[in-house]
Amino acid sequence: RGTQLGPQAGGSASEISRDPAVDLAQLRRQDAPAVMTRHVISTPQAPAAIGPYSQAVSSGDTLFLSGQIPIDPSTGELVSGDIELETRRVLDNLGFVLRAGGADFADLVKTTIYLTDLADFAAVNRVYAERFGDSPPARATVQVSALPKGARVEIDGIAQIVKKSGS
Repeated sequence: RGTQLGPQAGGSASEISRDPAVDLAQLRRQDAPAVMTRHVISTPQAPAAIGPYSQAVSSGDTLFLSGQIPIDPSTGELVSGDIELETRRVLDNLGFVLRAGGADFADLVKTTIYLTDLADFAAVNRVYAERFGDSPPARATVQVSALPKGARVEIDGIAQIVKKSGS
């Protein structure tokens, strides 16, 4: 017979029980953290969502940012030009959403870059490095077959919302 874990044995619900008599659902209820509120984040400074999604959602101290493409929020049109110009627009849009959610680029812990052509990787990296400097977040870059509105680059992210002093 396995070891019983949980409050009765001084353990917690996150530990694995090998005793079928232990009701893990009950343990989870007892150890459940406080309910985190979910807030939709929206700003007119960034392009409006072009589908059934939010620009960002915060849950607890985590901010989940939807992907941004190089849309000029004032016109709603895709910025055209070289990939560096498009990447700057994407990062500007991401920055507006970050600020609306109470964060900034230094608070990003993970981003994903979607490119329709990995030949643009070096140019996108140059612009990305300008924005993040010596302390970039974790990141993945993937090539995709297509992006919304014919964009060539999209970036999404996850940030940790840090309470600033005085707030």
